[in-house]
Amino acid sequence: MTSGGEPRPDRAATRDVAEEAVDRLMTSYKSASGAMQHVNAYELPSMQQVAEIVEGARSLLFPGFVGRSLARVTESELRDYVSERVDDLGRHLRRQLYRGLHHTKSEDKGGDDCPTCAAKADSITNAFLDRLVDIRDELALDVDAHLGGDPAASGSDEVIFCYPGLYAISVYRLAHALHLLGARLIPRMMSELAHQRVGIDIHPGATIGRSFFIDHGTGVVIGETSVIGDRVRLYQGVTLGAMTVQGRQERGVKRHPTIEDDVVIYAGATILGGETVIGKGAVIGGNSWVTASIDPGEVVVVERRSAPRR
Repeated sequence: MTSGGEPRPDRAATRDVAEEAVDRLMTSYKSASGAMQHVNAYELPSMQQVAEIVEGARSLLFPGFVGRSLARVTESELRDYVSERVDDLGRHLRRQLYRGLHHTKSEDKGGDDCPTCAAKADSITNAFLDRLVDIRDELALDVDAHLGGDPAASGSDEVIFCYPGLYAISVYRLAHALHLLGARLIPRMMSELAHQRVGIDIHPGATIGRSFFIDHGTGVVIGETSVIGDRVRLYQGVTLGAMTVQGRQERGVKRHPTIEDDVVIYAGATILGGETVIGKGAVIGGNSWVTASIDPGEVVVVERRSAPRR
């Protein structure tokens, strides 16, 4: 017995079971599809490194809010800090983009370097760094949308620190920029990190306009070919999805809805289909199920009628 009164494990039996598990796993690795393991091949992107890229980029978008305190720095010290952060971001992003691009080259399954992938990773990184100020300008409008849309918000500091919708949108805008520049795997990893953290799933391929507001946010899903206009407001549990999820869909086909400017979609609403258009200024009530277009300014509600008294 152990000091805690539990029976002592049979160490020999435990070793035998562990060795048997190792043998069976090794056999499985040799016989299973190559998609199920990645051993003795080129390096894959690292989710940990991508997470650091996200935080590094956010520290440049929201200096002082993300990363180290910048409460008392001179302009020269701030420039040195920003220069260091940009250099770090560029170096790490370039490496992860290269791994993601190399991963998709089906004709190259070995560990050889790929000059084409390296050149593309370098080009995407440079263009992305050049877009940071534009992304910051977009996020300033998103912060204002959260302040204007939620009377509980006490100020921009609370929105940046605490609002899951703003976090998800900031990661989306970074991932979307990379997606437009030709990256695929790294932006998807970034969006999944946001999904894990705040429960909001925005595909980096979605097109989202200015002044976007997600209130509360948990359970929001925005599909790859969704198109969202300006000043749109979503609440928790909203799904912008496809009519079918059976099998792989042809790339380039619009599967998700279009939401025009100034639309409000309340909690739990589901809007499906690539041909579905929610017209400008429409309001979609909570728990609505929408699979056809809605006219501009229309209000859609689910009426709940009480059972007749007996």
